[in-house]
Amino acid sequence: MICTNHSANTDDCQTTVDHDDDPVLLPGLPNHLAQVILSTVRPSLLSAVCRQWRHLIYTPYFPPFLTLYAIVANNNDRSLSDSVAFFTFDPVSSKWITLPPPATNPPLRFLHRHPSFISRNLTIQSLTVSGRLVLIAATGHNFLPALSHPLVFDPLTGEWFLGPPLTNPRRWCAAGCIRNTVYVASGVGAHYRGDVGKMMEKWEVGRRREEWRWEEMAGLKDGRFSREAVEAVGYKGKLSMVNVKGNAGKEGVVYDVEENRWEKMATGMLSGWKGAVGVAEEEVMYVVDEEKGALSKYDDEKDCWEEMIEGSELLKGAEQMTVGGGKICVVSGGGGRITVVDLVTEPVRMWVVDPPQPENEVISVHILQRPCKKL
Repeated sequence: MICTNHSANTDDCQTTVDHDDDPVLLPGLPNHLAQVILSTVRPSLLSAVCRQWRHLIYTPYFPPFLTLYAIVANNNDRSLSDSVAFFTFDPVSSKWITLPPPATNPPLRFLHRHPSFISRNLTIQSLTVSGRLVLIAATGHNFLPALSHPLVFDPLTGEWFLGPPLTNPRRWCAAGCIRNTVYVASGVGAHYRGDVGKMMEKWEVGRRREEWRWEEMAGLKDGRFSREAVEAVGYKGKLSMVNVKGNAGKEGVVYDVEENRWEKMATGMLSGWKGAVGVAEEEVMYVVDEEKGALSKYDDEKDCWEEMIEGSELLKGAEQMTVGGGKICVVSGGGGRITVVDLVTEPVRMWVVDPPQPENEVISVHILQRPCKKL
């Protein structure tokens, strides 16, 4: 379950338990039993009843619930034009909470916009794997790759740490994950290299941290996927991706994880890939047509897209999306709007969540469990 509300304000603190006393949660029951019972109730309902139950939601005894994370670029202050901030949405208080920045030296700086690129942004590529948020590729100063290692945020600890060193730090690559493994393909390093443009590597996050490393897999036939940042979507044991975003003519390929081979994307899947794509539990694929604002679901047996929402102004211009907990969250409006689509309700319901910093640009959103520690 993911809980989101219709509007939000930014706040840098999170409600925590008052440890000076230990109030009774349910009269007649010891608290450890009351916690088990109350953990089956939706957090939004508990919060509305009483202070003690509201505080319980933020303790380690309450199961972490899914919430929204956002990566935001600074667009206003020129001195901070290459800074990035990270937020998580508290659905109970309807506030955005600032995540601690990665402790890097020098401080983390990414180029997102540059006068030399009038019509395109320099994307900061991120994904979620094994319940963690991972920054995998970005552009730094002098247009060099900004990350020599993946940067990983773990909601369980509320801390950032480094992944294994990238064999070839890059930008404008294809990145995605299946199960507990991250895959990175193609891209551009300090300069374009044909071997890097065709290279495919994987990182098994499920291994012990001391065993983390990148392993080279079967490569692409050419470097056509190094033109821009590409999201590789994990769907039914395969990675699917296209080399151009939006409605433009494009090439689509699929990587079979078990067979370690590339194959052409199915014709129907490719023809309907007209905007941001996301997958629920690697089993159900959705696309938002960036021109029409229509939401569709892919039928792999018929190789066609089934329209769920005919067209919505809220979804037009969709740039990125994430799926989880029965909801789809879509970034649109030049990074100025986050729209939530509730797939569980009949009919499908939509609303807008105010971005954490309306004056700045939301680059991407992800769905993960809430941080378990005070930030």
